[in-house]
Amino acid sequence: MEKFFKLKQNGTTVSTEIVAGITTFFAMAYIIFVNPQMLSQTNIPSGAVFLATIMASVTGTLVMGLFANVPYAQAPGMGLNAFFTYTVCFGLNFTWQQALAMVFLCGIINIIITVTKIRKLIIKAIPSSVQNAIGGGIGIFVAYIGIKNAGLLKFTADPGTYTQLDGGTVIANSGIVPALIEFNSPAVILALIGIFIMFVLLILKVRGAILISIVATTIIGIPMGVVDLSALSTTSGLGDSFGQLGTTFGAALGKEGLFSLFNDASRIPLVLMTIFAFSLSDTFDTLGTFIGTGKRTGIFDAADEKALQEGSGFKSKMDKALFADSIATSIGAIFGTSNTTTYVESAAGIGAGGRTGLTSVVTAFLFLVSMFLAPIVGIVPTQATAPALIAVGIMMLSSFKEINWSELEEAIPAFFAAIFMALCYSISYGIAGGFIFYCLVKICKGKAKEVHPVLWVATGLFILNFVILAFQLS
Repeated sequence: MEKFFKLKQNGTTVSTEIVAGITTFFAMAYIIFVNPQMLSQTNIPSGAVFLATIMASVTGTLVMGLFANVPYAQAPGMGLNAFFTYTVCFGLNFTWQQALAMVFLCGIINIIITVTKIRKLIIKAIPSSVQNAIGGGIGIFVAYIGIKNAGLLKFTADPGTYTQLDGGTVIANSGIVPALIEFNSPAVILALIGIFIMFVLLILKVRGAILISIVATTIIGIPMGVVDLSALSTTSGLGDSFGQLGTTFGAALGKEGLFSLFNDASRIPLVLMTIFAFSLSDTFDTLGTFIGTGKRTGIFDAADEKALQEGSGFKSKMDKALFADSIATSIGAIFGTSNTTTYVESAAGIGAGGRTGLTSVVTAFLFLVSMFLAPIVGIVPTQATAPALIAVGIMMLSSFKEINWSELEEAIPAFFAAIFMALCYSISYGIAGGFIFYCLVKICKGKAKEVHPVLWVATGLFILNFVILAFQLS
């Protein structure tokens, strides 16, 4: 194990990696339950999505750990599953089989742009100030996810400022006003207890602080009535789920999926634009996660960065990690779920000390076990895992110190990259904001030649994506 994962070389131990893998799993285990709730609105059998989510997560995370030897976990992405459901199926009237076919093609595109080094060129083209902003922005994003999961926020929308979709989801405009929740419910009080435990342990530098906090907060939540132990007596219906999986497995490639996608010539441009939107978001979500967490922690060090830029084939860990991520989406689509991507919640395990692929292997094993122990996994409340995300977000803000905030030429792109990432709830949209304003600043300063050609192309694609979405949903 030492020889395979190079634990000493990466300054870690087996016990640290195991704790990190467990921490990552519990930080993102919610996807096992949320993804079926989201995608089943499109009439995909929820049991099938439950298993597809686990299969895609296990496969992608194992490849990440065993091939790339990095501590990242993969699962169907939040945001991308919402785009699948509300935009592609509800807004554009594609069937779920056709949507899965587009996700499969998106994965193929991602494999191609990885093998042909287009992803590598994009990374090389991103200026250091924007890379640092991405790291800090992901910190804000992760912390915001934690604050929201802890239930510390409430949002008020006036009548006429929101619409309610058929599935019950409410979409509000900018008239929505956020505020701090009143601390008068057991769930919110438990979240505050969890935050207190987390930061006391971190300040005292207790080994395994994040995992200890998650377990302790869960136990405290039992007598408070937040943790529902009655879920342990329910059956998972695993047999029914496997029966439903037969409906979705391979549906992306069947006559109702890929073979029907291009039957209507008038909708082919819409199909191509939708695949493009899937691919763009997936690609930059992953790049942002790697850049934001990998460079700051040393997972991708200077030597690895040099190998990425100068080497051929899959010489660097970043090369291998990008390839591992690129194949997961197509595999997930075959099983029956939306885009699989590298999870930003992996930062929780990295914050707990994870530095090698052993962390990912542990996380993948727990995803597999959760197939049989879903009720046990489900009792861990978000109030227990939210403090971990807040803590990791704080740690990642250190990237901001590398930015010269007194120089607007550098500060403006960095600001929009970081703020859009958190407030738009999308890593790729944050990167888009950073790219667009970086190019705008350079044009205004008469330094357009300093912008890498790849960055111009990526910025143009982002703008095109926004235009396409505006017309698709108008």
